Amino acid sequence: MIRFEIHGENLTITDAIRNYIEEKIGKLERYFNDVPNATAHVKVKTYQNSATKIEVTIPLKNVTLRAEERNDDLYAGIDLINSKLERQVRKYKTRVNRRNRNRGEQEAFASLPEENEAVEIQNDDSENEIEIIRAKNFSLKPMDSEEAVLQMDLLGHDFFIFTDRETDGTSIVYKRKDGKYGLIETTE
Repeated sequence: MIRFEIHGENLTITDAIRNYIEEKIGKLERYFNDVPNATAHVKVKTYQNSATKIEVTIPLKNVTLRAEERNDDLYAGIDLINSKLERQVRKYKTRVNRRNRNRGEQEAFASLPEENEAVEIQNDDSENEIEIIRAKNFSLKPMDSEEAVLQMDLLGHDFFIFTDRETDGTSIVYKRKDGKYGLIETTE
């Protein structure tokens, strides 16, 4: 069973909102064989112009589902989030199950008896083959995060990989949608 952590920013999460989120997102359980420790992290934020932003992240053993949606109507936004998450599940269902089957592991996604869905998944799988069309090699230079942000801006990129001078680990700086910067640090 999926547990829910629902947080509201500039909004009080009422029982009606909580129940609607749990009902809609909870339907995703039918796609999985085993979700004993699944927790759906849901953030609901409202803005001054009454628009809402809904973010849902569901980390599972073999896959992490994540969707984000902005909408003027909170309930319509939740419906759109649910549709996005279902599309993600359909897209990755056959790939993950095939990989687990080849390794002899239990399939992460449940088999549903709906024939139309199986045909749709097979079509999605063949159309969305992962193809790497370019590979780059470069050396990671030791620097601090501020220097990495400057280098990223000079190159005109949205992210930059570097070796952190202090930790000697690989780190990534990236430009966020709000124009600020983020830092991802790796651990062993």
